[in-house]
Amino acid sequence: MEEGSANPGLEWRRLNRRLHNRSGFIGVRVRIRVICEGKIKNANLRELDAEYAARIRHFADLRVEEVRPVEAQKPVRDGKLRRGEDQLLARIGASYRVLLDPRGREYGSDEFAAWLGERQARGTAEVTFVVGGPDGFSEAFRSRADLLLALSRMTLTRDWARALLLEQIYRAFTILRGHPYAR
Repeated sequence: MEEGSANPGLEWRRLNRRLHNRSGFIGVRVRIRVICEGKIKNANLRELDAEYAARIRHFADLRVEEVRPVEAQKPVRDGKLRRGEDQLLARIGASYRVLLDPRGREYGSDEFAAWLGERQARGTAEVTFVVGGPDGFSEAFRSRADLLLALSRMTLTRDWARALLLEQIYRAFTILRGHPYAR
């Protein structure tokens, strides 16, 4: 707080609201976006996604966005974006960009929770996770990511990857809050 503030009580209340959200966590309430190529086909996975999305919303603002699948394309050379990737970058904006990629960094659940907690502690306003289609992302698009995240070295369909990602985001918040789910 600044000395000589016109209303130090008001400044303290603003700071306190920023540090303590309704779930009791000290840090800024982060907004999570999950952008997925295509809609989920399997009704059971749709239900699972909805369940974890509702749970995550107790801890963070969550928005799940489905974008039209990109048609299969030939590999792109010379560091160019594939058709549609430039629009996706524009949609992501200034958000912290996390691309799901099998060549990315693998975290254990505790490590992922620590990483997410660090994002909050650093005041990251928004983290966007992007789940691509079967052709993945171009090298040019991958180079613009803040983090390449691998959920597994095994191949997952985008529907399963999305469900697993939402579960791990929820698990991370429960670990950070000491919620019994993670135990």
